[in-house]
Amino acid sequence: MFLQYAIWGAWLPILYPFLMGFRKFTLDQTGYCLAAGAAGAIFGPFIAGQLADRKFATEKLLAVSHAIGAVLVWKLAGAADFSAFCTLSFIYGFVYAPTLALTNSLAFANISNRDRDFGPIRLWGTLGWICVGILVGQVLLRKYTPAVGTEIEIADAQNAGRAVAFQLSAVLGLVMAAYCLTLPHTPPAKSPKQSAAWAEALGEIRLQPLITLFLVAIPVSMIHQFYFVFTSDFLGAIQRKAANASANNFADWTNQVFGVGGGGLMTIGQMTEIAVLGAIPLLTKKFSYKSLLMIGLCAYALRMAIFANMPDLFPVMFGVALHGVCFGCYIFMAFMMVDKFTTKDVRATAQNLFNLIFVGVGIIVGSMFATKVAGMATENGVMNYKQLFTVPMWIAIGSLVAIVIFMPSQKALEAK
Repeated sequence: MFLQYAIWGAWLPILYPFLMGFRKFTLDQTGYCLAAGAAGAIFGPFIAGQLADRKFATEKLLAVSHAIGAVLVWKLAGAADFSAFCTLSFIYGFVYAPTLALTNSLAFANISNRDRDFGPIRLWGTLGWICVGILVGQVLLRKYTPAVGTEIEIADAQNAGRAVAFQLSAVLGLVMAAYCLTLPHTPPAKSPKQSAAWAEALGEIRLQPLITLFLVAIPVSMIHQFYFVFTSDFLGAIQRKAANASANNFADWTNQVFGVGGGGLMTIGQMTEIAVLGAIPLLTKKFSYKSLLMIGLCAYALRMAIFANMPDLFPVMFGVALHGVCFGCYIFMAFMMVDKFTTKDVRATAQNLFNLIFVGVGIIVGSMFATKVAGMATENGVMNYKQLFTVPMWIAIGSLVAIVIFMPSQKALEAK
């Protein structure tokens, strides 16, 4: 889990400023690149889930996927042409996206108690994201931040240095590929009900509560695009502004600890995620799955409200910290629900289908929508972050209403 999420966390928070600030892609081109990776993520899970549930051992499939992904993400660092970057993004999404769900299904297959054991295991993925995010931020601070220069000159230097994030991700991918071969042997099902695992999985997903969970995953994924695409640049600007203020010791300390560029500061969200994931065994005993999903969506709405209305370092850091509640109470619980409400012989496919919706369909829609909103919120090259972040705040509120109305209660599910 540590390596799985470190690979992703190295480059995802810095992708938008890298493409816009260094590669000088247009806003539309950046949206297409983000959507291309998600489009690959739509097709990959169908094949990977079918292979894991019916043909090959999960750990071997993970090893091959990460080895190929390492080569592709290294090439992304040097891809200066829009069409080349877009094509590589599509292929990388096809290869990497299924590994997110496959690591979950491998873990679920080898633990005895889902509610008790999965949280501490998944916590290592959060640690990986934290470590790599701070490392990239420190590299940008120590190696790519000029001692003197205007705010624009410093931003340009940091944007150019973000290519190192892709190279670091590639190295971690090769390490992960080798490590996967040491994981517990997790063979496909011996006697499946149907030869096509995805068809059987879809038959289970169409029932409650999974149908509501899958449908609401699309707008929640759109919120994630606003967060992961724009927050790094948003935070980077706040960090540079605060660091230039006279006697701002807190801002200077923050930059020294987390590095610069926004990505390191975003790891505060992963730090709170550790606390939430560690508390999952207790939370699942006290609260229903539906209640935890609702708490997560409230955190999504509050975070975006803070970004829109309180754009100063300290309140924004609190908003970033809410990511732990967003992830732990919604995304993490969603994967647990997919495992709980599907049968054993299609769980890898079901996990991949949820991943398809969240990392594929939702990101494509979210990328195109978020970049359009960003275009409308930009005037004379200056982003109006209040206008930008108000949109996902209302999407979160709408998603919360949908869960309240359409998802059955715990008692109703147990009565079936």
